Amino acid sequence: MSGNLEWNKIFGAGLATVFTILVVQQASGFVYETKAPEKMGYAVEIPEGGAEGGAEAVLPPDWGTLIPVADLAAGEAAFARCQACHTINAGGANGIGPNLYGVIGRAVAGHAGFAYSDAMVAHRAEDPTWSLDAMDHFINAPARYVPGTKMSFAGLRDTESRVNLIAWMMTQGSSGYAVPAPDPARQPGAADAAVEGGADTTGAPVEGAAGQSEVQATPAAPPAADSAPVGG
Repeated sequence: MSGNLEWNKIFGAGLATVFTILVVQQASGFVYETKAPEKMGYAVEIPEGGAEGGAEAVLPPDWGTLIPVADLAAGEAAFARCQACHTINAGGANGIGPNLYGVIGRAVAGHAGFAYSDAMVAHRAEDPTWSLDAMDHFINAPARYVPGTKMSFAGLRDTESRVNLIAWMMTQGSSGYAVPAPDPARQPGAADAAVEGGADTTGAPVEGAAGQSEVQATPAAPPAADSAPVGG
């Protein structure tokens, strides 16, 4: 008889435990009930005034100031990533991309013997020659600057690295390319002044005094043709 009582106690304790667990689950579900949001995602607080007060506008490189002090060794090292597709020696063969010897100042899609894409050929209407600005824009984001280009290079986003690369490329057959004189409109702080004066601060090539119309006959440093990776 006592054995039956012991088993009854065990079963009763087990049932009580199960009942307690169920009660706790129901209670916690009620207490911590969550409601599905009306819209998926997170609300992002945007300060009044939109993008005003954000990052400073990006100016195009001031070639007359930067080319003379560019790190040519760093530029040559940066070109290593281009060697899988391009040669840059005089008389070098075309590869996946055209030979880049003397490319700075050369006509866009103008290297003999290379089959350029239709997109690159059409781009000559926008950039007849590979100017410093044109090369800079292209190396930064080839597919964005020339949509449809065969150039598969993702782009070199760091401005200093692009300047060093372009400066070194100028030493490879483009030393005769005239480097623009230093341009105050492209120097640090000019963006804020341009905004106050209502000038264009988009970073697009600027004509006139802010462009390349004013050049120095003898650059202060070894001029270098833009020999950044130029695809087809």
